[in-house]
Amino acid sequence: MNPVIESVTRRIVERSKPGREQYLDTIRSAKQNQPHRTRLSCTNFAHAVAAASDLDKITLHQERPANIGIVSSYNDMLSAHQPFDRFPEIIRKAARDAGATAQFAGGVPAMCDGVTQGRPGMELSLFSRDVIAMSTAVALSHDVFDTVICLGICDKIVPGLLMGALSFGHLPAVFVPAGPMPSGIPNAEKARARQQFAQGKIGRDELMKTECASYHGPGTCTFYGTANSNQMMMEIMGLHLPGSAFINPGDELRDNLTREATARALQITALGSEYTPVGEVVDEACIVNAIVGLLATGGSTNHTIHLIAIARCAGITIDWDDFSELSAAVPSLTRIYPNGSADVNQFHAAGGMALVINELLEAGLVHDNVRTVAGRDGLVAYTCEPQLTADGVQWKKGATSAADSDIISSHDKPFSKTGGISVLQGNLGRAIIKVSAVATEHQIIESPALVFNDQRQFLDAFEAGELERDFIAVLVNQGPSANGMPELHKLTPALGVLQDKGFHVALVTDGRMSGASGKVPAAIHVTPECVCGGPLGKVRNDDIIRLDAVAGTLEAKVAEDVWQKRQSDTGDVAPALGGGREIFAGFRSLVGSAETGAVAVFAGRQTEMS
Repeated sequence: MNPVIESVTRRIVERSKPGREQYLDTIRSAKQNQPHRTRLSCTNFAHAVAAASDLDKITLHQERPANIGIVSSYNDMLSAHQPFDRFPEIIRKAARDAGATAQFAGGVPAMCDGVTQGRPGMELSLFSRDVIAMSTAVALSHDVFDTVICLGICDKIVPGLLMGALSFGHLPAVFVPAGPMPSGIPNAEKARARQQFAQGKIGRDELMKTECASYHGPGTCTFYGTANSNQMMMEIMGLHLPGSAFINPGDELRDNLTREATARALQITALGSEYTPVGEVVDEACIVNAIVGLLATGGSTNHTIHLIAIARCAGITIDWDDFSELSAAVPSLTRIYPNGSADVNQFHAAGGMALVINELLEAGLVHDNVRTVAGRDGLVAYTCEPQLTADGVQWKKGATSAADSDIISSHDKPFSKTGGISVLQGNLGRAIIKVSAVATEHQIIESPALVFNDQRQFLDAFEAGELERDFIAVLVNQGPSANGMPELHKLTPALGVLQDKGFHVALVTDGRMSGASGKVPAAIHVTPECVCGGPLGKVRNDDIIRLDAVAGTLEAKVAEDVWQKRQSDTGDVAPALGGGREIFAGFRSLVGSAETGAVAVFAGRQTEMS
């Protein structure tokens, strides 16, 4: 095992000991060696089974068969979630075939950042994760389930489902994805069209044609953003069946994997000999594996928030220093758009998760001796790939070398010796930067600041031709307490245009960027945020800002005596009205910082758990 991985893991274990012990005591006291529904009174039980089919009622009245709770993010407006329409019936039938039952426990909201970019709804996005966690807890609160199948795939949905499942950590939880849509036009062509539109070189009709050729069918987007980073994480955390992440919707193997997941969810309940509660699967080693996977694949910056929140729900405390130390030891092994030209379908064809996990195991960069929903073989089981045979799904050893070495590299010849995400710190606070798609010549930027209060103000200046210069855009009051920490991905095409013209540009903000953070350097999640008095609010137009992703620094080069006398300008943060934003005022007032997971649901325990 790599000594850095060992050292960081030990540190997390020691730091987390009080919270983790309390969490494990809580979930272990809830374990039941008999079906949970048997504890219900006759009235309670009658309510729980009243709508079941006659066949399921017979099974539910029996003393031993397990009952699966299905929690789903299905809706038919969003391509990633639409395939889940069919999954509950597949699960119910597979459960009946095994002599058990499955009931749809509840649905959770699933919003798409791709639809809400630059819209008022984006200010609900981050908080939707906590709503999903609470919705999952409500779905499981009836205490009639012995195991859980979570149907989710995209940005805030999977972290929220896992946070909610961990609140019922005595139950096993198997995550079942729907898969990415088949490849459309190349992602680079889509990005080029967006830049051309931003420059006025093409019209809306041509842009629409390009976008619809990219997003064209059921399944997740094919670039390596937060949604597909979720699927990588569920795989390397042992919460999927091996090789489940990137099988397309509609593929025969996809449905068969859902049946296999149902059978496995039944096998790992407390009623049998392979009891595998999710609260014990998600331990310190599992969390470290997730961080390593994120760094090795250049995954979404959003997970520098979500993984912290997930860990907290399991009584584990991690911070950005852990990410930073691991990033220095973990090499970059993949090039998937926006870190390269390949999409996730091409990544899967090149060897996919089985190959990446094999490389990480060979290099001693991940913990093998972990519990997973797949069984007792540890993480090595995830170096296998599922194949559909006449006898059903069989797992066989996956690739040990890439079919395309431009997409997946080996650990001894990586694309970079360090991970794709870094931590910056200095007199502006602490921040996250994704460097895996940023060219070496753009990783150090020193330019005058231009301060903006929102995206629209920046885009107005761009469209007016006022940004044809070297500058660092400082977007203030975009943190979780200010407005819910929206993604600012709408700025990407304009910043890309300016960088392509030869200007030295970058973004610094207390907001989020996106799982699709790309070629322009962006110091995001700046903490403390401006509205809480963070030093980013001290920046004034034409202050020289130095963003150095190599040295890991983020500084305003202002004389110390001047800097100390300045007050942080929290700006005019007007009450957010319309589009549902007023409903989330309580979340904005209670939420913790980005580095503590931007969690609102632990409001009463922020100090204790920080």
